[in-house]
Amino acid sequence: MMSRPGVPGNESPDDRLSALGLTLPAIPRPVGNFELGSIDGTTLYLSGQGPVMEDGTLATGRVGCDVSTEDAVYHAHRTGLVLIAAMREILGSLDHISQVRRVFGMVNAVPGFADHPIVLNGCSDLLCEVFGPRGRHARAAVGMGSLPGNITVEIEAIVSISPDWRPSA
Repeated sequence: MMSRPGVPGNESPDDRLSALGLTLPAIPRPVGNFELGSIDGTTLYLSGQGPVMEDGTLATGRVGCDVSTEDAVYHAHRTGLVLIAAMREILGSLDHISQVRRVFGMVNAVPGFADHPIVLNGCSDLLCEVFGPRGRHARAAVGMGSLPGNITVEIEAIVSISPDWRPSA
């Protein structure tokens, strides 16, 4: 695998995933009339994803009631892995990611819960670990009264891709 400047240890994102002992989960297929992601020029817009756990189930519950903040941070980390898996599936290689631009995270939380940014750090920290400086991004972290299937977090992302990327034939 080719090394990329700007990635920790001059390793590719796939090398970093391996060094971190991380395996990308299977991506849930879109249910409805939408895509996993959409490309416009050099921008990839990723659909919202939820926390796919190691056993393939989705983590559910309301943060601040059924789920602790610490568990929700892990759920955001797992959701970040799903987003990375979607990037790889759409682009064919994580080497085509030139910059993670924006992350928008929604936390299924009880009224009064205030640690949404702490929860989303689970995803943001992962993106920085895997992509190095190219993983730093703008972000919004908001609370919701509910999320589809009662998942704990849903996160979407916008990333820049290399201008020489072409879809595989």
